Amino acid sequence: MNQPIIFDTSVWIELIQQKTTARALLLKEYIRENKPVWLTPTILQEVLQGTKNNQEFEQLKNALLGFNCLLLNPIEVAIESAQLYRSLRQKGVTIRKANDCLIAAYAIHFSIEICHNDVDFDQIAQHSSLKTTPL
Repeated sequence: MNQPIIFDTSVWIELIQQKTTARALLLKEYIRENKPVWLTPTILQEVLQGTKNNQEFEQLKNALLGFNCLLLNPIEVAIESAQLYRSLRQKGVTIRKANDCLIAAYAIHFSIEICHNDVDFDQIAQHSSLKTTPL
């Protein structure tokens, strides 16, 4: 597996907490082997807001800024995300965290798989073109 992957905040947290889940190990492999890891601005924010102190914030920020970050016009991605949320709701699926629709909108727009530990992404993938990494 060498294709680009977006690793969701849930996977970054597993890695930071040194968990040995299949997802965290895959992220670790991607980093170690310099495979294409993608972030979204939302993932960057969510990971950084969980830091405990200024030193950890700065170290993590500098490390994360070394990865590719997908960028879209904020108005366009907000609209895409809202359309995704609404289309899911019309199918009877309510996503708990709107940020997951925002992250999914990036993944769908750029046709990049997302690796996650979040049931919202499973639901989004069942009812949209979102591709998730099978583990």
